[in-house]
Amino acid sequence: MDAVTTSGMGRAILVAGTTSDAGKSVVTAGICRWLARQGVSVAPFKAQNMSNNSMVTVDGAEIGRAQVMQAAAARVEPEAAMNPVLLKPGGDNSSQVVVLGRPVADVTALSYRPMKAALLEQVLASLADLRSRFDVVVCEGAGSPTEINLRADDIANMGLATAADLPVVVVGDIDRGGVFPALYGTVALMPPADQRLVAGFLVNKFRGDVRLLEPGLAELERLTGRPTLGVLPWQGGLELDVEDSLNVPAASSGGSPRGEEVLRVSVARLPRLSNFTDLDALAAEPGVLVRYATRPEELADADLVVLPGTRSTVADLGWLRETGLADAAARHAAAGRPLLGICGGHQMLARTISDDVESRAGTVAGLDLLPTTVRFAPEKTLGRPVGTALGQPVHGYEIHHGVVTVDDAAEAFLDGARSGSVFGTTWHGALENDGFRRAFLGEVAAIAGRRFVVAPDTDFAAVREARLDRLGDLIADHADTDALWRLIDSGAPAGLPLLPPGSAAR
Repeated sequence: MDAVTTSGMGRAILVAGTTSDAGKSVVTAGICRWLARQGVSVAPFKAQNMSNNSMVTVDGAEIGRAQVMQAAAARVEPEAAMNPVLLKPGGDNSSQVVVLGRPVADVTALSYRPMKAALLEQVLASLADLRSRFDVVVCEGAGSPTEINLRADDIANMGLATAADLPVVVVGDIDRGGVFPALYGTVALMPPADQRLVAGFLVNKFRGDVRLLEPGLAELERLTGRPTLGVLPWQGGLELDVEDSLNVPAASSGGSPRGEEVLRVSVARLPRLSNFTDLDALAAEPGVLVRYATRPEELADADLVVLPGTRSTVADLGWLRETGLADAAARHAAAGRPLLGICGGHQMLARTISDDVESRAGTVAGLDLLPTTVRFAPEKTLGRPVGTALGQPVHGYEIHHGVVTVDDAAEAFLDGARSGSVFGTTWHGALENDGFRRAFLGEVAAIAGRRFVVAPDTDFAAVREARLDRLGDLIADHADTDALWRLIDSGAPAGLPLLPPGSAAR
């Protein structure tokens, strides 16, 4: 690979996908790590992300957690320009719009569309800013690039690619079947201006002998005039920062216990679950089994129950009550067994919740498991707090409208409270601190009476780094990196064939 020059505008490429969850985030992160290993200055970019899994940057901006993961793959600090538009769903037809890390509006799907022309200007400005400071920017699309009902005002896929003249690689998920028609149809339904930028394909999540696939790949190239730039094998156990809570595994564990018993953690799978990566560090611990629960009986044998973050505290508290999980959690706590609330889950543990901002439900009763009250403020709190708990230093991040007030006589726990076996904090990411996580798990095991031994050597940052290296290996070992670099360096080749029926839309 030739060295990248730093004069002028940096190179860029767009990774699109035939569907959501085709592997765009993984491929983007893999390309970032592959380039970073070679000393290339690289940044990730996602023009518009829809996710409740977000994080706060050093300068206090809220961006999608996937872009934070990709920045780590690129070995750079995440920043607002890497995800200029973030949509945070709060219900079936409403989302909060976050622009350059700050909330600007609450919209429906229809009311959002008139905003997109102005947002495209911001998106292009952010991309240009990154390209002026990095050798390469690896852009990730959103959903499918051929959502023909949305193409007119698209800002994340081919609307971005045509405006910024980006070469495009389309990723297809072979594990869900139909990868050949999906790849062909993705291009064929595009208008000519879009088709001219799609320069190749990547097949993702392949299981088996790649030689069985080669005749189909050759025929796909003959039909489309575009090569397949790699077949990426199925990779289990990556446990990366996914965007969609639908992709959270039902159960996960870091392996066999060090002691005589495992520690069972049951997490309420809230309908508007957010920041579910808070539990990834627990799931990386040997002997800790993390499961997601939707029925009260699934809490029955739990040593630790977790009420996680949510985009809609009052609505999800209502769901807890409707499903019986609220009563099951209360019985768990009344029996003196450990319960942890994080952010929205912490708010649910309060005596009362006053919300005229998010749900506009007024004052509702909380679970009354902590000596706290909650009031929702119009301004969102975004921060990177530091402190101590259980004798250990802790740093985290906070994203919330709900302000928790703790009774003066209550026992402190980070910024929240502890009452016997019930813990609450608004801090996300606290469990990623190795010393604190070990101390907390030791406390949980003691309260629960489990013969569980905390592993003394789990380094969660190293676990994540190893996962990112596996993504870099996927690209380095299974993609045509010379062809990828030619696209990054020179753009889409001229004269790519136009496929019907899109070729008729001149």
